[in-house]
Amino acid sequence: MAARSVDYLLIGGGLASATCAASLREEGADGSILVVGREPDPPYNRPDLSKGYMMGKESRDEVFVHPSDFWDGQNVELMTRTSVTGLDANERVATLQSGDEVRFGQALLATGSNVRRLRATGGELDGIHYLRTFGNADAIRADAEQAENVVLIGGSFIATEVAASLTSLGKKCAIVMLEEVTLEAPFGKEVGGFFHRVLEEHGVVIHGGDELDRFEGDGRVSKVVTKGGLELDADLVVIGAGVTPDVTLARAAGLKLSESGGVDVSSRLEASSSDVYAGGDIADYDSVVHGRSLRIEHWDVAFNQGKTVALNMLGRNVNHEEIPYFFSDLADWSSMEYVGPGSGRVVVRGSMNDGEFTAFYLGDGGVVTAALTVGRSDDLDPARRFIREKTAPDEGALADLSTDLAAL
Repeated sequence: MAARSVDYLLIGGGLASATCAASLREEGADGSILVVGREPDPPYNRPDLSKGYMMGKESRDEVFVHPSDFWDGQNVELMTRTSVTGLDANERVATLQSGDEVRFGQALLATGSNVRRLRATGGELDGIHYLRTFGNADAIRADAEQAENVVLIGGSFIATEVAASLTSLGKKCAIVMLEEVTLEAPFGKEVGGFFHRVLEEHGVVIHGGDELDRFEGDGRVSKVVTKGGLELDADLVVIGAGVTPDVTLARAAGLKLSESGGVDVSSRLEASSSDVYAGGDIADYDSVVHGRSLRIEHWDVAFNQGKTVALNMLGRNVNHEEIPYFFSDLADWSSMEYVGPGSGRVVVRGSMNDGEFTAFYLGDGGVVTAALTVGRSDDLDPARRFIREKTAPDEGALADLSTDLAAL
């Protein structure tokens, strides 16, 4: 017999669970809610770790999703430093690391991701970091106080954002990456090239088309050596090699997984067992907007999926129809916003040279599949409409700043 029962069990101490709990209360749920997270802190906004928090512009409290009085004020029980080690989806019983059992009416799995670790000689040396948690960010900031030369491994968001943050704090930063151009993988060479130039213009040295070979040092890292023969002095290394969805609990529970490795959920975000939902980094959901399965590992997706799960826990029977959105800041040098996901040829509205533009991505038939903007946030709402309605606007008009996008 389970030792206790709750109406809503939210597994994972991140944004999806925090938003789901708040939405349940906002929508009138009066049942018991239990949030279980393995980290020592209450849910927080991870994107801030590489930006404002890294630069000391934001305090720990400012990064929390909810103020400290939210949990008691909304009668939501929060268990930190606690893992769910077992889940019987059919019997609706979860086992905590203490061995205690919790029976639930409905559950959300939002166990997030784990960083992808590189296997390289010297990887055990002090001064080599990955960034995922508050603790990681604190350790990087502490090491950065004594560091002069910082090497970032990877050409995507973590490496570029941390490079910008630490450069703004006076550190000499170099990036080593497989790509020729930063952010080439998500945005292509043309748009990625804009951010590449911004980084270089502010002093970040970028070594593209190369690969990490090994780390050297006596107890602590002092050098990064690449397979191309580069030898870079390094007092601090931050690795941004991506993440993998943490589906350990879901797999053990027998929930259906997708071919790409996430939890396979419906357009309502319900997993293969009734009354069990998945959201955030682990959810491969059936997108009614995009007509295909999607898994997006970003803050805004977890936020909106937490809302959708709450509504469906309350019997609203709604599809998750939000257009995925995310943002990235390179210190105070440049900020971008993106709606998608999608790919295709690029039509630029505005000027990359002036640092104020929107790049529209056009797929088959000229249909807008995504849009990235720097300094033109007003273009995002029309972009969302284009994506939702599968619009193929005239390309000349799309690029013409005199065109009213709402009229296309």
